[in-house]
Amino acid sequence: MIVLFNKPYGVLCQFTDRGVPSRRTLAEFDLPARVYPAGRLDYDSEGLVLLTDDGALNHRITDPLHRREKTYVVPVEGAVEEEALQRLRDGVELKDGRTRPAQARVLGRAPQWLWKRDPPVRFRRTVPDSWLEIGLREGRNRQLRRMTAAVGLPTLRLIRTRIGEHALDGLPAGQWRAIDAFPHPQHRHNGKTRA
Repeated sequence: MIVLFNKPYGVLCQFTDRGVPSRRTLAEFDLPARVYPAGRLDYDSEGLVLLTDDGALNHRITDPLHRREKTYVVPVEGAVEEEALQRLRDGVELKDGRTRPAQARVLGRAPQWLWKRDPPVRFRRTVPDSWLEIGLREGRNRQLRRMTAAVGLPTLRLIRTRIGEHALDGLPAGQWRAIDAFPHPQHRHNGKTRA
């Protein structure tokens, strides 16, 4: 089983918080028993998180060798120049090395399907903001925020919309839906492929 969960802002991507007990966790969302996150999404980021009860499937989802593209919608501070977009597409030099090339395009405005964040993002009237869609095939710590900052476009909000073939597709913030895992040759039982 795979669970698609739309993680709200300010929720830890784990079921318990050993650090600060007052922080929200996945435990409050009545998720199915024995599912665990396949990868992480930062506390201050929002959007798609995949959870599964299948350890082998969890590994395939998170293994960097499979390079599943993760897609994000990102409002940034500043007007986007083609040079900045090209730097994202070519890979950006960060303190921990150069990133892989990214997919990057400008969105005309905020997507119509996007929910309001609580608390709202603080936009400055004197500074323009722009909306980007960015696809990555790697996942370093806070990588996307560091990439946009490196090209002069600080991230204001980060929403993950897709992981590989799995997408939010209208799933409201704080809600989840379960789907059957697709069959894999590695999942065989009594000679038959199992989902």
